[in-house]
Amino acid sequence: MLGLKLPTDPRWANIAEKNIEEILIDHAYCEQKAASTAISLIVSFPEYSELVDEMIALSREEMGHFKMVHEQLLKRGYVLGRDRKDEYVIQLLSFFPKGGSRTTQLVHRLLIAGLIEARSCERFRLLSEELKDKELAEFYHKLMVSEANHYTMFLKFARKYGEREEVDKKWQELLDFEAEIMKDLSKDKTIHG
Repeated sequence: MLGLKLPTDPRWANIAEKNIEEILIDHAYCEQKAASTAISLIVSFPEYSELVDEMIALSREEMGHFKMVHEQLLKRGYVLGRDRKDEYVIQLLSFFPKGGSRTTQLVHRLLIAGLIEARSCERFRLLSEELKDKELAEFYHKLMVSEANHYTMFLKFARKYGEREEVDKKWQELLDFEAEIMKDLSKDKTIHG
C-alpha cells in the first residue's frame, strides 16, 4: 500500500526495542518537525486554501502526537533531550533540484513530506508488531493509521496541484532514490535511521 521499494530490515525493530529511550526522543522530534512542515507549507503557499485548511489540522494533530510521545517519555522516567540531525530527511531533501516554479516547489515538498510519512507508517507498523512492551506496541499501532492518512493526503495534494503524469513519475523516482538511501540505514536507533 505504501509503495516503498525497500522494506525496513526487520532487525531494526530489535535495535529500537533495546534503545527505546532514544527512539522515543527521536520520534518526539519527528512529530514536532512534521507540525513545523505543515506550518511552513501554510506560510510558503497561502494561496492554496484547501491545503492551508488541511495543514492547520495537520499541525494540530502532529503537536498532539508530540505531546503523546512526550508523555510516553515522562512515564518511563526519561526527558526529551536534544534534537539530532535526521540523516534520512537530509538525504531526501537533496533529491529534487532547488528552484523552479512555485508549483514545482510545492509538489516537491508535498512528495517528500508524503514519503517521510509513508516510511514513518512502515516503521510504526514494525514497532506495533515487534515491541514486547504491549502499551507501546498499541501506541504505535494507533499512530501507524494516522501516518498512513498523512501520506495519502500529501500525495493527493501533489497530484492535485501538479500535472498527474509528471507527479507520478517524480514519485516513482523519489521512491527509487529513497530505496537507495535505506540500504545504508535501518541500523541506527532513530525512527528513520
